[in-house]
Amino acid sequence: MNQPLPHLFAIPVDPADIDFMGHVNNASYLKWVQDAVIDHWRTLAPTDAVAQHLWVALKHEITYRRPTFLGDEVIATVLLEKFHGTRAFYETVIRRGEEVLAEVKSSWCCIDAETLRPARLARDVIARFFPVVEAS
Repeated sequence: MNQPLPHLFAIPVDPADIDFMGHVNNASYLKWVQDAVIDHWRTLAPTDAVAQHLWVALKHEITYRRPTFLGDEVIATVLLEKFHGTRAFYETVIRRGEEVLAEVKSSWCCIDAETLRPARLARDVIARFFPVVEAS
């Protein structure tokens, strides 16, 4: 059975992220998700695939659960749910310890870095994101 590998991404809460109410502005979550998903891609994809492909966000659906504050230790857990054609579908959960701060569903389009046109990934590249897990 092929299971996606969760990818952990530490998020630094910057003073610029804080809004007039004293907690992280909603717009910062979008940047965090983008940074986490791109880091996931760069960590697992082969170097040549990273050089040949870029990702463009198509849609983000964010459910905010709890406010985030300056000084919080925040981790995003990125999970690639599936690839379909030129698209990738992600779930990202942002936490402070065990507490869920936000849940994000997002879809992304893979594009060729040279032509800037949608591009499909080779099967061997996709396989890196869904390693075979042997049953025990």
